[in-house]
Amino acid sequence: MHVPIRSRSSFANPACFFLVCAMAFSSITAYSQGAQATPLVLAGGTVIDVSNWGNSARDIANAIVVIQGNKITAVGLAGQVPVPKGARIVDCTGKYLVPGLIDGYAGMNSQAQANANLYMGVTTVVARADNQRGFIDRDARPTPHIYPVDSIGVTDNWSLLARQPEWVSKLREGPHTTELSPQDTARQMADTARLGTRVLLLSSHVTAANSQWIIARAHQMGLITYGIFAATPYRVGVEAGVDALPRMDRYILGSIPDELQQPLSDDPDGSATATAYDYAEHVSPTDRRLQNYARILAAHHSALMPALSLYYANLPEHRNLWKEPAAALLDPSRMYRPTNPATGSMDYPLPSWSHHLPATAQRWMEENLQKKAATSALRLWRINETIFADMPHYLAASGADVMGTMPGISLQTELELLVRMGLSPREALAAATNNYALQFGWNELGLIAAGRRADILVLDADPTANIWNVHRISSIVLDGEILGRQALLNTRK
Repeated sequence: MHVPIRSRSSFANPACFFLVCAMAFSSITAYSQGAQATPLVLAGGTVIDVSNWGNSARDIANAIVVIQGNKITAVGLAGQVPVPKGARIVDCTGKYLVPGLIDGYAGMNSQAQANANLYMGVTTVVARADNQRGFIDRDARPTPHIYPVDSIGVTDNWSLLARQPEWVSKLREGPHTTELSPQDTARQMADTARLGTRVLLLSSHVTAANSQWIIARAHQMGLITYGIFAATPYRVGVEAGVDALPRMDRYILGSIPDELQQPLSDDPDGSATATAYDYAEHVSPTDRRLQNYARILAAHHSALMPALSLYYANLPEHRNLWKEPAAALLDPSRMYRPTNPATGSMDYPLPSWSHHLPATAQRWMEENLQKKAATSALRLWRINETIFADMPHYLAASGADVMGTMPGISLQTELELLVRMGLSPREALAAATNNYALQFGWNELGLIAAGRRADILVLDADPTANIWNVHRISSIVLDGEILGRQALLNTRK
């Protein structure tokens, strides 16, 4: 059968949450046994090469992509790859095929967010539960593939284990976050791995000695580690082999001098933390410590996951993301510090005492807060330009849905910002696809190649010519099935 492509532009119930954790890699789209047995063939499009960190360009024009079940079974030139008898053939002539996008650090707390991600081409979310993003909704259907992140080594009310009877008392947060014993941490790693956790997050409260052995043990277990450090010096975490460093506003802490780092090792919640971050944000791009730090990052295993989108609304020339069709799915009242839907910019509420001031004074205060935020964002940008000059490896992540970021939409802005930072469009696309296979060993995803999962975007224009063309999604293949993209916009918030 020949099928032409048409171009189309509540937090989870906690009681159900752990019941479905084991379903991390289950099929997303319901389809019959007959449909499973019928191969799907994408014919005539150009397969975009995102291998080798985006440094290869062996695209395949007039390609045949054969999909059986949820796997790609063959890719090659038309005439060289046999088309299975009885296959469902989709004509992709004049179109471009790229792997489904991966958001490496985000929340995913509702059906609306699942649909927004899928509509924007995000087929895998490395999902974090916390007090800003809520619980992970594992009941959403359809949904991107969910790769859970869990905290490790510290008390945390949002841990994936926190509601299990044997962990309730150990993980309950008191007035201050505290480290677990090595014995409890080892057991925590084993228990969360059984839930399907793919990534362990080492937070600011994990001390250096514990970070080092957690990273080593995680790698023995096949788990990935993210580091948002404070008590652990960033250099220690990087040299220990932490896999990724999320958030540019956090990993800049690696440039501070030893005299500012030492107090953080003893008290990462104290006033010294604010002093350290203020120093790091104001460091000159020509500062020797920053340049040395950039070289360390480039020389070691750790990849950077800057989540530039967290500052998108404060950077020049930002768009109002609420005008995106997928934004209609989202409820700003359920988001942590969203942008103003009317302007697309961040609002900065004034203290209550200022309400007695004249309107002109209040406007001046608001404008001053906005200018300070914009200045801060530009400082972080320039610091990251210095780090980028040493060319560490990058992974794309949005940080959604906090500080103005939106599920799916902000992963697309992340690609734009990575290109603005200096990556080529192909390198940026690789950061949201195959770099995850190269960096983490997640070889089930990230490429249009035999043996990989059949998550594919069919685009109307070449994304290597302009990264904006990743927006121009004609069709989405998820787990080997073509999604009705327009129908994704019809869910309730």
